[in-house]
Amino acid sequence: MSDLRETRLEKAQALAAIGQGPYGLRFEPSHRHGQLQEAHADLPNGEERDVAVAVAGRVMTRRVMGKLAFFTLADETGPIQLFIEKATLEAEIPEDPEAFAHLTSLVDAGDLIGVKGTLRRTDRGELSVKVKGWTMLTKSLQPLPDKWHGLADVEKRYRQRYLDLIVSPDTRETFRRRALMVSAMRRWLDARDFLEIETPVLQSVPGGADARPFETHHNALDLPLTLRIATELHLKRLVVGGFERVYELGRIFRNEGISTRHNPEFTSVEIYQAYADYTDMMQLTEQLIASVCQEVCGSTTITYQGTEIDLAPPWRRATMHELVEQACGLDFTTFATRDEAAAAMAAAGLEVPALADSVGRLLVEAFDQRVEANLVQPTFVLDYPVENSPLARAHRSKPGLVERFELFIVGRETANAFSELIDPVDQRQRLENQQARRAAGDLEAQGVDEDFIHALEVGMPPTGGLGIGIDRLVMLLTDSPSIRDVIAFPLLRPGAVG
Repeated sequence: MSDLRETRLEKAQALAAIGQGPYGLRFEPSHRHGQLQEAHADLPNGEERDVAVAVAGRVMTRRVMGKLAFFTLADETGPIQLFIEKATLEAEIPEDPEAFAHLTSLVDAGDLIGVKGTLRRTDRGELSVKVKGWTMLTKSLQPLPDKWHGLADVEKRYRQRYLDLIVSPDTRETFRRRALMVSAMRRWLDARDFLEIETPVLQSVPGGADARPFETHHNALDLPLTLRIATELHLKRLVVGGFERVYELGRIFRNEGISTRHNPEFTSVEIYQAYADYTDMMQLTEQLIASVCQEVCGSTTITYQGTEIDLAPPWRRATMHELVEQACGLDFTTFATRDEAAAAMAAAGLEVPALADSVGRLLVEAFDQRVEANLVQPTFVLDYPVENSPLARAHRSKPGLVERFELFIVGRETANAFSELIDPVDQRQRLENQQARRAAGDLEAQGVDEDFIHALEVGMPPTGGLGIGIDRLVMLLTDSPSIRDVIAFPLLRPGAVG
């Protein structure tokens, strides 16, 4: 690699000597490659079209055959072939009688160049730019990965994403779809009078989720701070202040492990609607996701890892109690004590974690172990235990439960929603219970946010709230098995460059 780099540095010096960069200032393409391919699809094989074009991009491949050369030039929209003929090029650039030799010997795969010329379709049917002038835009000092094998090292794909994007059209398509999905989601919400309002990333009291925060410090104020683990509590303050439909789509930070579905830095959208409850949020969720899927994928039926997924509403609805009883034969409504539930779980072959200190927490454990992975088609799981849902409103007819649902697709939680708890006395008690758990060693338990409690005491209207994991939804819509495939720059341990 060191020898290759030295050779390319020598070529850069040679390019400078003939007035070709090697690092240009600007170039104005007349067309993108995809536009040319579409606009001139009718050009017959072996014929030329006297249309002046200017294109730019990265040289991906090059073949030099005597007085003729073929390069492949790629821009964001795809490749186009360059047809480089010695006689034509040198006739068009009389001030450089070695123009063909300079272009074919000093330009390497990986370089960025601009060319001008006309169009022709080769006898083999390849639309090509017949080159009549060229400009070096950026000399690449590092070679591209082998074109036949690409980036076989998965870790390198994530660590050097720029190389992955250069050599993999599928990777570029994944991030293109991600961008389109986020834009479509914002348009859908904006069209329904939701306002996106930004909330703080640096917070004095982390809240809105059970998660361990990242800790930092503000020097000038000598103030310990954390990065936000959710946007929930500040968006609810906005509802207290009179905004009836608000949302924020942005980055969340949780100091947790890494897996195919977890990254410490991820993206979510949280949505709050005054005078609504969790049944309204169910309708909003399925309509929003189905609409975005239709716009990005062209259909509400997609394939994920070989399984067809139907996202057309309405989606299945089932309570957590029903699903657990169907999966392992345990009716948690019949258990009077934690020990009774634990004994039944053990008899059914389920693990019984010591930290699951109530019937409700054991119900969630049974769900996690036996149900979650089998929820392939979109399913709203309803009515969670109050112990696991400190920010959700008590169920209107089922004691010990709250009005909450989580959406599961392909065995993964994709969304979470509540009828929001607006009683400040109940909310304080629940957060104090969480704080006690934290004091006992649960680092993911929340604390008491006194300002948030004060906001509830001012008065918050009945509200439905919803959070959707953007990365997991992108995984679904792009058929990606790992969250690191859909985050452009996932968190990794430091590694060697090159």
